[in-house]
Amino acid sequence: MKETLKICVATNNEHKMGELRNIFKGYNIELCSLKDLNIKADPEENGETYAENAFIKANEVAKFTSLPVLSDDSGIKIDAIGGLPGVHSHRFAEAFGGQEKTNNFLVKNYPNSKAHFTAHFVLLNLTPNSRNDFEGIMNGHIANSVYGNGGFGYDPIFVPEGYECTVASLSAEEKNKISHRYKASKAMLDYLIKEKYL
Repeated sequence: MKETLKICVATNNEHKMGELRNIFKGYNIELCSLKDLNIKADPEENGETYAENAFIKANEVAKFTSLPVLSDDSGIKIDAIGGLPGVHSHRFAEAFGGQEKTNNFLVKNYPNSKAHFTAHFVLLNLTPNSRNDFEGIMNGHIANSVYGNGGFGYDPIFVPEGYECTVASLSAEEKNKISHRYKASKAMLDYLIKEKYL
């Protein structure tokens, strides 16, 4: 039997770690957060794209561990505001005074606008100095109101394509079958299986 593939995930976000661990459950992979490995790194994500931001994080964390490092950057683009906030999704919410205020503003001003989530993964040092990129997209639209108790971030205002409720109204299992993070994870798993790491 192959040795467990141990990967450092460049995040302190417990919600994100929970989602990833659920998605990767059943595969011979152990995901370790920065907290698990006692790594303190918080680089400034000043890239122009999701890929650049994910690389900035992964590259910084790689200085502190010999494990392969997985980092992701994600965001939501809303058609009615020209594709904003996109790569600035987290800072956009902070500028509005928090996620709750931001979500309320968006459903009030841009209900039914088409939107999509993107997750971009960068996996560094699977082999020495290697870089692999994977991406997932979830299409949908902005809801008419904020609702649902699950998920985090923009989940309570995003209705995925083919659904009539927000992501935050879905169970964790349902979300993890359709989300942008799931699709990027699936692309990564397919690669790891194809290349016989798993």
